[in-house]
Amino acid sequence: MKRILLGTLLALPFVISSLPSQASAAEIIARPSVHKPVIVARVHRKLIPAHYETVRRGHKLVRVRVPAHYITVRA
Repeated sequence: MKRILLGTLLALPFVISSLPSQASAAEIIARPSVHKPVIVARVHRKLIPAHYETVRRGHKLVRVRVPAHYITVRA
């Protein structure tokens, strides 16, 4: 019984020193901070002040104030 107790008391400092601590350099993982370029789509709205109407000979662009509308255009 005394041998077991003496052996554990002698091994205890080695066990404690082998446990990883927070200041251990082995656990620090250094990842370089790489910033990816952010692509921003430039979008603006454009006012179309007319519309097409169907006539006998095809389509005709009619400029009327009421049916004007916006479209999204990428620049």
